[in-house]
Amino acid sequence: MIDFCSIPLTFRHHRGADGLSEEMLSKLLNNTSGEGGSRPTLGQLLTVAAGVGAVTAVGYGVYRFLKYRAEQTPPAEWRRVGEVSDLWIYPIKSCGAVRMSKFLCSEIGPQLGLLRDRIFMVVKSADGKFITGRSHPTMVLVQPAFDVTFERMTLSAPGMMDISVNVKQLLETKPGSASVWDQPVVAVDCGEEVARWLSRFLLSEDFGLRLVFYPLELPTRPVREKNRIHALLTARDSGALHDATSYMLVSEASVADVNSRLEKPVPALQFRANILVKGPSAFEEDYWKWIRIGDTVYRNVKACTRCLFTNVDPETGISSPEEEPLKTLRKYRMKPGLGSPVVGMQMGIRTLGGISLGDAVYVG
Repeated sequence: MIDFCSIPLTFRHHRGADGLSEEMLSKLLNNTSGEGGSRPTLGQLLTVAAGVGAVTAVGYGVYRFLKYRAEQTPPAEWRRVGEVSDLWIYPIKSCGAVRMSKFLCSEIGPQLGLLRDRIFMVVKSADGKFITGRSHPTMVLVQPAFDVTFERMTLSAPGMMDISVNVKQLLETKPGSASVWDQPVVAVDCGEEVARWLSRFLLSEDFGLRLVFYPLELPTRPVREKNRIHALLTARDSGALHDATSYMLVSEASVADVNSRLEKPVPALQFRANILVKGPSAFEEDYWKWIRIGDTVYRNVKACTRCLFTNVDPETGISSPEEEPLKTLRKYRMKPGLGSPVVGMQMGIRTLGGISLGDAVYVG
């Protein structure tokens, strides 16, 4: 734990050094040896100025380092705010959720075996660019399910025969590449059969789309340029095929507050969080810095900004003609410096572990 008293001490040393430099400068400027004394040379003045600048730079650097280290250190004291009321994993980016009673928290996101969050992604055959529910809202109707060993995934969708993907076998397949928001990632193609299945359901064509799989255990992408304004967001938070981070949390009260302003309420699932919490007041999570659930510890690294996908009903796959709830959110949930409204928070994991329904939620 950082002793914050050390930061003022840094400034005291900094001021003391500056005082010494000022004394040296004063003596140098007034340096005369009787009537025959000489003025300091330009070189002497520059030497003193350089010394003052170096001391200032070092002091500021130490201050910034201590501040950063303090921000990355979990608190010594925690306050209970509620408990976990629902858990979800989204195996395929923009597709249906798998409701969980517990999951492990890995460096690339929630998981149980090979059931992992945003580990699959649908891409265009032509250029390899991924598609999401923003442009293809019926993706939410593609429902994944896993066997008891969490090694085989079965997909179902309205009007389609079920299809299975042997996930374990994909780990033995030579990977290629894909991209997430123009950032390259390692990816394994899942084959012709599931590619044709997805193309038929989403495009009503026999081709056009493919399914790819992320085979690694660690994040590999840097922070996206647009997200670099979030100082606490790091490359280790980028997850598998996630947009920004590998964990997202929202409270029941926040969802209820949004619904109180809508003619047609939306389910919590429509906000596509991994963790739903009951107990805190509406939008209280905006201000949490550290979160502890079970034996896991997370850092609040970024507010969760909302896009057109928030308007998609997870039960029907239809985007709201009234553009709700996004239209309402834009009226009262905008934050300075962000171009989209905010509901929930995106977290980076700092201590690995597991969480379950009913686990107490602590903040610090």
